[in-house]
Amino acid sequence: MKGCAGTAVTSARVGETGLEHDRTFMVVDAADGSFRSQRTQPAMAVIRPEVLDGGAALRLSAPGVDSLTLDADPEGPPRPVSLFDKDIGDAPDQGDAAAEWLSQVLGAKSRLVRVAPGFDRDGWGETPGKVAFADAHAVLVVSQASLDGLNARIAAAGGEPVPMDRFRPNVVLDGCADAHAEDRMCALDLGTVRLAYSVRAMRCAVPMVDQATGVRSGPEPVRTLSAYRREPEYGNRVSFGLKAAVVRQGTLAVGDEVLPEWRDGTHGGTRR
Repeated sequence: MKGCAGTAVTSARVGETGLEHDRTFMVVDAADGSFRSQRTQPAMAVIRPEVLDGGAALRLSAPGVDSLTLDADPEGPPRPVSLFDKDIGDAPDQGDAAAEWLSQVLGAKSRLVRVAPGFDRDGWGETPGKVAFADAHAVLVVSQASLDGLNARIAAAGGEPVPMDRFRPNVVLDGCADAHAEDRMCALDLGTVRLAYSVRAMRCAVPMVDQATGVRSGPEPVRTLSAYRREPEYGNRVSFGLKAAVVRQGTLAVGDEVLPEWRDGTHGGTRR
């Protein structure tokens, strides 16, 4: 579910729009169909979705409330939905029980929708690719070296390090020789999957949300990123990580060798 707690997996199938089941569901405002996110609803971080029966059902849980199990309905009543004030078409509504549960947890009238059969949405960037309910790209890649470098800067300023889950990546790379090596990758082969560079990942306020508590606890890491990762061509926003398109579908697993294709035309391996 877009904006909700992530799920760690040891392996995954990867389709045109990213990891299987990733951001297939989305919480929207009941009144106008606009998407909800941790930008304005940080408590979404503690809503934990669990895929059941290969995607035929979904279990939702959150602290202080009973869990809810519902059938995933690809043919539910169509509801117009939008991302960043842009209409992205109709999405099947997942029923009143899900709406009531989410409205109670978030304290705001909400509905749950899912990707419709045949949904077709373009990403953007150097390699646009296709995307489901992600902001604009199929896969987010971050290296451990980038996080280590960021945390070293935070510590030098007297702050507390942040965990990787603040950045909500799909793929974490280990073995990169230096921080932000992913900036220089034009493509990556991992498992049987090939990803291609779309754009550097522009960051909003979500990395300031503690993913364990659903409470915004900033100003880190955005304050430190603002000192060295500004992107003038993107309105001076800060970046961290690589957003990528899927150009060859397949499977990937923790421990797979990763073969980056660098912008200087060379190739080199790392591990995931």
